[in-house]
Amino acid sequence: MAPERDTGTRERNPVGATAAPRPRARLDQPRPPRHRFLPEWDPEAFGRLSEKIARFLGTGRFIVWMTVVIILWVVWNISAPAALRFDQYPFIFLTLMLSLQASYAAPLILLAQNRQDDRDRVNLEQDRKQNERSIADTEYLTREVAALRMGLGEVATRDWIRSELQDLVKELEERRRHDGHVVFPAERAERSPGRDADDR
Repeated sequence: MAPERDTGTRERNPVGATAAPRPRARLDQPRPPRHRFLPEWDPEAFGRLSEKIARFLGTGRFIVWMTVVIILWVVWNISAPAALRFDQYPFIFLTLMLSLQASYAAPLILLAQNRQDDRDRVNLEQDRKQNERSIADTEYLTREVAALRMGLGEVATRDWIRSELQDLVKELEERRRHDGHVVFPAERAERSPGRDADDR
């Protein structure tokens, strides 16, 4: 008998003498994380930190603390003994520190402003969509109210019926003045049956 072929469990190898079998990727499992040489950080956490720093830099507390530090720096380097002074009169190290602080503060403030601009853009887009929905709802309600007014134009209202009854009472009172008694249409029909017959 011929040996059975097991085609389901065997993997096909590439043709060639130097070709090595290639491992099959599992599509039902996530890929393992790759090792990266550069450090990774969470951009949201870094953005939140930059916003906190920018918020602190824009307060009066930061200006007060910075002024106190500069005054102490200058007073120490002027009045302390010569052996303990770390920055002499031109205060070059102080200038370097202030330049370093400014060089880091400017990008952090710009990053915080960019994040705020992104949030403002999203809020403006949401407000625009909300305004469009409100305008559409208002137009729909306006059309509905106009349709109701057109429909109610043919309906007899209480004021209209009252005015019609008042006109009828005035007409009856005028007839009473001319004839001396009230003549209703039904009485007129009973008094002159021949006229109705002739009209027919």
